[in-house]
Amino acid sequence: MKMDVVGFGALNLDKLFHVNRIAHEDEESYITGKSESCGGSAANTIVGLARLSMDTGFIGKVATDREGSLLYNNLQNENINTDGVIVTDNGRSGTVNGFVDTNGQRALYVDPGVNDDINTNEVDLDYINSAKVLHITSFVGKSDEKSIKSQETVLNEISTDVCVSFDPGRLYTERGLDFLENFLIRTDILLINQSELKLLTTGNIEDSRNSTEKYETQEIAEEVQLEYGIDMVVVKMGDNGSYVTHNGKSYIANAFDVPCVDTTGAGDAFNAGFLHGYINGENIKKMALKGNYIASCCITEHGTTNGLPDLIKLEDIIKNQ
Repeated sequence: MKMDVVGFGALNLDKLFHVNRIAHEDEESYITGKSESCGGSAANTIVGLARLSMDTGFIGKVATDREGSLLYNNLQNENINTDGVIVTDNGRSGTVNGFVDTNGQRALYVDPGVNDDINTNEVDLDYINSAKVLHITSFVGKSDEKSIKSQETVLNEISTDVCVSFDPGRLYTERGLDFLENFLIRTDILLINQSELKLLTTGNIEDSRNSTEKYETQEIAEEVQLEYGIDMVVVKMGDNGSYVTHNGKSYIANAFDVPCVDTTGAGDAFNAGFLHGYINGENIKKMALKGNYIASCCITEHGTTNGLPDLIKLEDIIKNQ
């Protein structure tokens, strides 16, 4: 079976608590509601692509508990191929406890469970080689954890015909360039947000939280692109849209102006729109616009995938841009 995109990352059941505000150290806030949804960064992106009528698959691991059943069945219900999903009788499935305030801002606490226990011999290289794109995202574990080592091994052994899309997220970015080097040298499309990009090059967490000017973002993106021979660097800039550099050309796409309910999964949603454009051979402007639009749909609903649109809705919006 030839697939468009295979995801490789964590599978988590997101347990989201809606709060009046995010509490800091020695503070209290109160819960106004709660919801539950299937998540995991790569999985969110793959769900987004499946809803856009892409042929998709996934590599991940779940246990035979309630959470694992929900995660596995959700992939199948979204018409995602689950031949790469490992089901184990041992351990517990991954969960995320998230706290979302009235402005849609969030704080997340991850319990990785069996996500960090994927052995290289459990990953079918032929399954990956059947895809046009392998989309990789982070695991929580230490750099010597099985799942991270499995990702590195896969990147060294898969066919060069497979395009590698990589979204390191904060978890991998905080570990620095030495840790990420094995990933970056095999990456064709780097999908990263503005603060992560700054953190990647400065190594200063506090500094990365400060706003970054667009021109500075562009310079850093181009430096990373040249240093590691990455074909395309995509920077997600929130309210400021997105920036793409590819083949000496660059483009900034403005964000769509929509009411924000929950920012959880917005970056993953962007990835789905962008990769949809890439697989269809579109230019960087259209890829970025698709990414921005899918992200804007995501933040209008609670949860990571509730607001993701189908292909008809996407095409109706993009053709008028």
